[in-house]
Amino acid sequence: MWIGWIEFDLLLGDVHSLKEKRSILRPIIADLSRRTEAAVAEVADHDLHRRAVVGVAVVASGSSHVRDVLDRAERTVADRLEITLLSARRGLHSSDD
Repeated sequence: MWIGWIEFDLLLGDVHSLKEKRSILRPIIADLSRRTEAAVAEVADHDLHRRAVVGVAVVASGSSHVRDVLDRAERTVADRLEITLLSARRGLHSSDD
């Protein structure tokens, strides 16, 4: 079994409140969840208006499937015009590790 994750550090646009931040993140998280069928959540920077860290995690029997899902997630985030992707950090582990 393989476990993979990717964490996106995002800069949001002209956001002045946590309510505005949620209105931007909610559709991004829903889109990621739908396109990847993986677990997706905001995982850090909850109290900052213009920054967000979104994580995607997937478990699969093969490492190639995990990589494909993580690649799809990264393309999905990079294609969003309303945000700037500052960085993406990945991890991949086997249950044998």
